[in-house]
Amino acid sequence: MKILITGASGLIGQALTKQLNATGHTTVAAVRREPRRNDEVQWNPTTGEMSPSAFDGVDAVVHLAGAGIGDKRWTDAYKMEILQSRTLGTALLADTMASLDKKPSVFLSGSAIGIYGVRDDTELGEDAAIGTGFLADVCRDWEAASASASAAGIRTVLLRTGIVLSPKGGALKKQLPLFKLGLGGKFGNGKQWQSWISITDEVNAIIHLLTSNLSGAVNLTAPNAVTNSEFTRVLASVVSRPAILPIPSFGPKLLLGGELADALLFTGQRVVPNALVADGFHFAHPTLDVALRALLNK
Repeated sequence: MKILITGASGLIGQALTKQLNATGHTTVAAVRREPRRNDEVQWNPTTGEMSPSAFDGVDAVVHLAGAGIGDKRWTDAYKMEILQSRTLGTALLADTMASLDKKPSVFLSGSAIGIYGVRDDTELGEDAAIGTGFLADVCRDWEAASASASAAGIRTVLLRTGIVLSPKGGALKKQLPLFKLGLGGKFGNGKQWQSWISITDEVNAIIHLLTSNLSGAVNLTAPNAVTNSEFTRVLASVVSRPAILPIPSFGPKLLLGGELADALLFTGQRVVPNALVADGFHFAHPTLDVALRALLNK
């Protein structure tokens, strides 16, 4: 297959591109700057510019681009950037594909489990109602922006991704130095759920969905979510260090701002990947201990 990828330089995009190329597929990266190689095409979500020729010979599109949720404090301006970096790009891709005479057969469009809002202990499958709050609102609008692709007959999958574990980036990379020094700890009371997935399973699930018959929302999380307290215990055990002292909320809230700290650290969702499991997807890392030991070579 020939696969167009946005966000190809990100954590998931790099791993996905590497795996696809290694298994005989052809990948093309959508970039904002002038293309420098034959495997790049230009797009500009902000101005709505993308040539239909960017899709020449493309069988599938994987859309992963978007401003980082935890990269900056949530000022009103950055919250607008988070929203528009997702909705504008998604709509541009969907509308352009819908206008083509020869359309890609599948559109895998990024989303996130934040769409479910804060739901305490409730297990959340793909049929769960959309929640409330900033991230839920962003994800709702993000997914809605893909509608024209689906209406044009393109199989559209909404990738509701959880916390992606990789030592090369994301939350795990930030946590590892502290845990290796024995300074890691649970956030607050540690009862908040963390729905995670290893980078290996994230990439494999996306590749699985390229040729699956699934459409609509698909949860990309491991089948065994854990509380933050359990995550802390397992990570400390894997790196053979203690993790005794809890991290009170005032420090992260002072550093990140209250709304961002609550969204990323002190609340969560208990998400289950019902669609993937029913579709026969095999998780290489179904439990946290197995995932962390594989990722950290322990």
